[in-house]
Amino acid sequence: MPPPWLLRWLDDGLAGVLLFAANLGSPEQTRSLVEQLRSHNPHVLIAVDEEGGILTRVEAASGSSYPGNAALGAVDDVSVTRAVAQSIGAMLAERGISLNLAPVADLDGNPASPVIGVRSFGADPARVAAHTAAFVKGLQANMVAACAKHFPGHGRAAADSHVTVPSVAATLPELLATDLVPFRAAIKAGVRSVMTAHVVFPAIDEIPATLSRRLVTDVLRGELGFDGVIITDALGMAAIGDSAKTASGAIRAMAAGADLICLPADETAQQRAKDTLTAAIFGGVLSPDRVVEAATRVRALADWAHPEPVTAPDPALGAAVARRAMLAEGAITPLRTPPYVLDAGGRMSAQLEDSDTSLLGLLRERLPGTEGIRLAGPGDLAGLDDRIAAAAGRPLLVVVRDAHRHDWQRELLHRSLVARPDARVVGTGTTHDRALAGPWYLGTRGGSRASLLAAANVLTGEPKA
Repeated sequence: MPPPWLLRWLDDGLAGVLLFAANLGSPEQTRSLVEQLRSHNPHVLIAVDEEGGILTRVEAASGSSYPGNAALGAVDDVSVTRAVAQSIGAMLAERGISLNLAPVADLDGNPASPVIGVRSFGADPARVAAHTAAFVKGLQANMVAACAKHFPGHGRAAADSHVTVPSVAATLPELLATDLVPFRAAIKAGVRSVMTAHVVFPAIDEIPATLSRRLVTDVLRGELGFDGVIITDALGMAAIGDSAKTASGAIRAMAAGADLICLPADETAQQRAKDTLTAAIFGGVLSPDRVVEAATRVRALADWAHPEPVTAPDPALGAAVARRAMLAEGAITPLRTPPYVLDAGGRMSAQLEDSDTSLLGLLRERLPGTEGIRLAGPGDLAGLDDRIAAAAGRPLLVVVRDAHRHDWQRELLHRSLVARPDARVVGTGTTHDRALAGPWYLGTRGGSRASLLAAANVLTGEPKA
């Protein structure tokens, strides 16, 4: 049930509600929730982050039925990307969700990035632009609004704006030739919204892009010609720091040109933002005309977004694409005996443990007698030699996720391959860690359920999709 304070705010005209995994159950439950919210405000935008791949809200309990952007970019067929996005859009439209905070339009511009990686279509601006446009068109075919993020690009940043303020040394001409190419393509494709990044570009402005009028108004509105809704990334992130004590980021973001502000999921923090914005308007700090402009754009988006699936969702499409996207090197032959698995491939969701949506769990299901352990951090390397020894006489499978970024995963790979040069390595992140593996490597380009199922099928010799 929605909290009473939220319903009161909807009665007063609250423009949008962002749903998370904990709010979402069956299609019927979600539709009922959405209808309840809309009964208090028929114009409210109902949003989720449903990128496919590792970031899913609707399918958080099981993992996404669709591979993420890295897999789609590797397949490099824009008709496939559009079809996957259309299927995701149909899944959302069935539930009455009107705004999807996707696709990620960032370039995979820095292998050290802790937040982009497999969420990107790739490193080539032209390829990322083509797939971003295709995703926008597929999603919006269901009258579910798309949102290209994170303007003007988060892919070069080596830090995470959830925990610090990333800084990127790129000039505006450099961005126009690279990172901004996908955003220009999204705008040309008719994207209805764009999300800003909490990243500082010192050569352009000394404050995060979300708060920068130079970037939000002069570049996104002026240079790129975008006239849709500009949405901030979550203002509760450390890079901005809005909370129950301060809402300065909300005022500065709206003054910079943002139309929808993404507030912390806390009633007190949201009340603080409401009170602070009201005081700023009446105190002459924030122009009433700017607020009216923002509200007008948001209402226009709400009037446009009438989610209606053009076709039924097609999860089988996701399975087929995930299979095509895999990087397979070495003598990739099916396992004939149950393996021992050291699974450091990460979880797709905090709700997932050693289930049938981990690679270890999937292999246990397909090859009874499979043994192994899930590894989540450096502390789990204690006793590694004993675990490797336990694999004597059977295939050893080592599953990693972006080992090039994690010292403990590099150690896991090194020690495993020294002891067992025949170990099979599966990478569930980007393929940047390929060079750390031995001659046998299977890269899924993501940890969605679809991608892990595809890997399990290859490993067990299931028929090709």
